[in-house]
Amino acid sequence: MEFSRRETLALGAGAAALSMLPLRSFAATADEMIAEFTGGADLAQDGVTLTAPEIAENGNTVPIEVSAPGASEIRVYATGNPTPPVAAFAFGPLAGSRAASTRIRLAETQNVVAVAKLEDGSFAQSTKLIKVTIGGCGG
Repeated sequence: MEFSRRETLALGAGAAALSMLPLRSFAATADEMIAEFTGGADLAQDGVTLTAPEIAENGNTVPIEVSAPGASEIRVYATGNPTPPVAAFAFGPLAGSRAASTRIRLAETQNVVAVAKLEDGSFAQSTKLIKVTIGGCGG
């Protein structure tokens, strides 16, 4: 297949225009990801404990702890990040405790949501607003 100079320029201009589209328009929101994880099930507001600082001096390393007795899986979402899922933990039947701690990166002041899938198939969530003074995702 041979392309003329005009067709090559048109393809190049189209590729350049496509690369300038904002990536966020293709990304799913945190609410959509939570709905996909839960299958649209109702979320209980108790059963998950999310521990995080109210104010994070630096968004690059924000310590969080999450626990949910009887959970088989816990996912953590940062609603204001370009990529909302920030952590996922899976627990087997022999897990001693259903808790985890990690450090996450936050772009700005935002809600952090922990959603737990319990062994009985139900879901629970906990939400915490974290104020970030210096953004960690290029902010």
